[in-house]
Amino acid sequence: MLVFEISIKASFCGAHRLAGYQGPCANLHGHNWEVEIFLRGKTTDRLGMLVDFKQVKTTLRAALEKLDHRNLSDLPMFKRRNPTAENIARFIFEALAPAFPAARCRLHRVRVSENHGTAAWYCKKN
Repeated sequence: MLVFEISIKASFCGAHRLAGYQGPCANLHGHNWEVEIFLRGKTTDRLGMLVDFKQVKTTLRAALEKLDHRNLSDLPMFKRRNPTAENIARFIFEALAPAFPAARCRLHRVRVSENHGTAAWYCKKN
């Protein structure tokens, strides 16, 4: 099955520490996190767009404001799980998914990178 897919990139600055980790990442340190979200759909609107990039950017920025310039380890959503790239990707996915119901397009996956050459994805199965 063929589908359309778009992506939007954004970034935020945030510190974290990994509780239980044996190594320097157990200490508080920061990253310039890169985030990329991917939306998929079968059809476009009458203008030929899956969804307006402007709308997606606004929605993504609102989700990232909760993380930007924060100690992620202190935030309620990371009290029970470490703020790893994987868990940050999951948080962003769960925060954004309701904004893109599957009527025409849906959030397919979120990619989070804490530094060049590494990334974690959280995605919808299928």
